[in-house]
Amino acid sequence: MTDFRQDFLQFALRQNVLKFGEFTTKAGRQSPYFFNAGLFNDGASTLQLARFYAQAIADSPVQFDMLFGPAYKGIILAAATAMMLAERGINVPFAYNRKEAKDHGEGGTLVGAPLQGRVLIIDDVISAGTSVRESVQLIRQAGATAAGVAIALDRMEKGTGELSAVQEVQQQYGLPVVAIANLLDLFALLEQSGSAELAQFVEPMRAYRARYGVA
Repeated sequence: MTDFRQDFLQFALRQNVLKFGEFTTKAGRQSPYFFNAGLFNDGASTLQLARFYAQAIADSPVQFDMLFGPAYKGIILAAATAMMLAERGINVPFAYNRKEAKDHGEGGTLVGAPLQGRVLIIDDVISAGTSVRESVQLIRQAGATAAGVAIALDRMEKGTGELSAVQEVQQQYGLPVVAIANLLDLFALLEQSGSAELAQFVEPMRAYRARYGVA
């Protein structure tokens, strides 16, 4: 049986969503790799991405009743993942928010199914945790419970302190985070690829992890 995490990373490489080289992150760090989920931007790649989300979620122990996609990236992710979960026999409703409240029609900032029960938040990555914090507030205000967060990649690196952004979310809200893949999976990709082109990035990745990584 193939490892869907490695399948996902190979897929991300083919889509140029995952790149190795020299990049500067938003935090000003010099990173040997870059991951931009915004480049999953056509029907076929979004469909495949949603399949990976659905598999990671179905394989996790997280119990949930519906999905929530924070605007804007989370909107398509929640909708597409709900479709792929339905194909696996897990049919759940989904909702998302608007950035600006609607002042006509039904009004408000929420669209889709009513927020109720255990709500799994779907996003691409957790950077500063702002999107998760806003989502948790919306879910709680609706009388529902945040059940966890599903993301594409956990970089497993320090945020502003000694914890990673994912660990901060886990600690602050007590929420499990389900990632399709993480930094350890990236190492496995490089070490097992058999590609000299990829193997050259093993040492830079190790150095980066030693400087910024978390357990």
